[in-house]
Amino acid sequence: MNAIMDAMQGFGVSTTHYLQTNYQDAQGLFLWVSWAADLRNTFFIFFPLWFQLRSSVAIKLIWVAVIGDWLNLVFKWILFGERPYWWVHETAHYANSVRPHIEQYPMTCETGPGSPSGHAMGAAGVYYTLVTSILAIMTSKKKYGSKKWYLKAVLWTLFWGVQLCVCLSRVFIAAHFPHQVIAGVITGIIVAEAFDRTQWIYSASMKKYFYTTLFLTSFAVGFYVILKALGVDLLWTLEKAQKWCVRTEWVHLDSTPFASLLRNMGTLFGLGLGLHSPLYTETKKSSSTLVKAGCVISSLFLLHLFDSFKPPTHTAALFYLLSFCKSATVPLVTVSIIPYCVNGALSLQNKKGV
Repeated sequence: MNAIMDAMQGFGVSTTHYLQTNYQDAQGLFLWVSWAADLRNTFFIFFPLWFQLRSSVAIKLIWVAVIGDWLNLVFKWILFGERPYWWVHETAHYANSVRPHIEQYPMTCETGPGSPSGHAMGAAGVYYTLVTSILAIMTSKKKYGSKKWYLKAVLWTLFWGVQLCVCLSRVFIAAHFPHQVIAGVITGIIVAEAFDRTQWIYSASMKKYFYTTLFLTSFAVGFYVILKALGVDLLWTLEKAQKWCVRTEWVHLDSTPFASLLRNMGTLFGLGLGLHSPLYTETKKSSSTLVKAGCVISSLFLLHLFDSFKPPTHTAALFYLLSFCKSATVPLVTVSIIPYCVNGALSLQNKKGV
């Protein structure tokens, strides 16, 4: 089994070396794709946009992203996947040959286990949800019925083009092996397909949001504590990242497994708070195009400013707590506070105009 894994990972390192050697000019593109595939952009861009266009799609996006990333964390802890940028230095696979030189980049030094790829899994889940939702919306309108096949061809071609770019970018920067990104795409699609058939999320109570957040957090923390007591350290990758990353400032606390967990749990809890806020109840009846446009523009602008706030990293516990609060604020602000303020401002302006 070890020989098979070494062969797969050796092939992966060779693929990374080939891409870095022959496509060095595309470095900027690969780095941008890795940035764009981060789930942060789902929360800060896709969600605010889609919540005003079709709130059910936005809600499904959050559930797919959060549950998918939570499953990704659990899978990573179970599978103990290596990452190319440290594996290439530690393996005995190259005992009788020259060890390939692998370049590192600012996004290379992820601190968690590598299998399956979180970026590939997140991108697959999010974009699968977007494609299926757009097709469902468009094909339900009679005027698009005759163009259904054309629409499907274009959207699915774009979907697979995005997945290919994400996979290549993660392999290029030596953050993942090819089999890890393929596994990420497959599991991401499965998660999105599961939520495509799930209806209760659109009417979930605040109590359900609270208990779901509590259960997912407790399960992950409990899983870590139990295995830690049994002598299995699920944070074994932190030492490897710190040892083999060529620049210490590229090892970020926000790429650790618990940072990811609390970020996602905060987002889910914040969505529940927003959807059950009195402010949302008061403003959701308003559906004018002007209000929606104002909400989208205000949300994207304010969330961009908000994203520039980085919790202090000198104390891990404080960092995790503030990460949870920051993540909870994003959907809360998008769903209830900004629409309420925009509605109020436009109403005031209309009264003055009269």
